[in-house]
Amino acid sequence: MTKNSVAMRRKTVGEALARLPFPKGERSVTVFEHGTLVVKLYAPRDTDPQTPHSRDEVYIVAHGKGDFVLEGERQHFGPGDFLFAAAGEEHRFENFTDLALWVMFYGPEGGEAPSK
Repeated sequence: MTKNSVAMRRKTVGEALARLPFPKGERSVTVFEHGTLVVKLYAPRDTDPQTPHSRDEVYIVAHGKGDFVLEGERQHFGPGDFLFAAAGEEHRFENFTDLALWVMFYGPEGGEAPSK
């Protein structure tokens, strides 16, 4: 493994945030892709306008705190927390401050089958 390949696999919050916002005001940036895995940094401001996604997703809170609303159920979150939304589930972030999240989309369209 070369030094460059290792660097390509390491991403920092600061590096990703420096790429935002895009010209049209987008608040997420893709930082890594491998197979079905797509990793982004998502940093909404003021409100979270997202709609349900077609693939399962995991969030890791890089910084900030607030409320994660999943299918109408509210859960407080903070730095380092792990959050999951299955494909098609309605979810959003509310009452947040200085929020940055690693987002990992993976698996097939429509999501994976639940564990038994």
